[in-house]
Amino acid sequence: MTGNAVIGLEDVTRRFGGIAAVDAVTLDLLEGEFFALLGPSGCGKTTLLRIVAGFERPDEGAVLLDGRDITALRANRRPINLMFQSYALFPHMSVRANIAYGLEMERLARREIVRRVDAILAMTELTALADRRPAQLSGGQQQRVALARAVVKRPRVLLLDEPLGALDKTLREQMQLELKRLQEELGITFVIVTHDQEEALVMADRIALMKDGRIVQVDTPRTIYESPASRFAAGFIGMTNFFEGEASEGGMAITGLGTLAVESPLPVGTRCALSVRPERIRLSKGARLDDCNAVEGTVTAMAYHGQDIGLHVAVPGMERRVLVRIPASEDGAAGIATGETIWCNWRPEHGRLLKD
Repeated sequence: MTGNAVIGLEDVTRRFGGIAAVDAVTLDLLEGEFFALLGPSGCGKTTLLRIVAGFERPDEGAVLLDGRDITALRANRRPINLMFQSYALFPHMSVRANIAYGLEMERLARREIVRRVDAILAMTELTALADRRPAQLSGGQQQRVALARAVVKRPRVLLLDEPLGALDKTLREQMQLELKRLQEELGITFVIVTHDQEEALVMADRIALMKDGRIVQVDTPRTIYESPASRFAAGFIGMTNFFEGEASEGGMAITGLGTLAVESPLPVGTRCALSVRPERIRLSKGARLDDCNAVEGTVTAMAYHGQDIGLHVAVPGMERRVLVRIPASEDGAAGIATGETIWCNWRPEHGRLLKD
């Protein structure tokens, strides 16, 4: 990433029937970054992507490309490609012909078309499949053909709308890493729309988390995960535990549990929630660990996930079970059983106090 904004959105709003699908969004997409628009269904992320592509016109605000206003510019006049989930490959054409189609429409010289298509076939590892038709390809191979066709035209920005949604879990995970590799090699700004938190965390340099047409937080995956700006952000990005209480001197007071230590930016008495990630919790038997917050409870359920073990711990006075994730290889993991009384411990800096 160079840090220069290739796409700028300034107070962009789009309404449908009086409802703001996108509500006063201001955002910069940087040159050479992999950017994710993340959020639940209906949050406005696909509408925002279509506005950037030129398929939707905002009711208010402006879309800038390298600082130039392109709000009124038609989609086919923008150096931006949009790759759909369906791939939309021509079934009667070979892989090579599908990839070359856009270049032929631009009436480039035949030698230049062959050179660019050969280069992108090699980069996407499709050279051996160049003469096959889409029906002869797997889902992952078709996805790579669609990607190759999109990037062979060398757009300034490539937009991807849920591009991996049709793939099974194993293939989707493989393609996440493949997309990231290609984006880094090409140096093109990628913008992906997804509702899959793990997908955004794995691929994106930055994430814009959306809710009800607005952006609630923009930051790196690590920062959003470790330092969510709101309760919504903490709950949507990964799994977390919420302890309900009131801000107090030096932490948060919970009826029946006392005071939990945490850095508190909130006025004393403010209703709030303490977010603690399951993997930050350490278990102990018989006594709590030193210099830690701790709650005592009973293990009610366990699940083996391969690399780690998930536990549900019932704590007196809490409606929700405390979720804990510990490495399966951790000493003592094999000795934990349902029905056992155990302490859940975490360091104060591993909690995040949130107002909403």
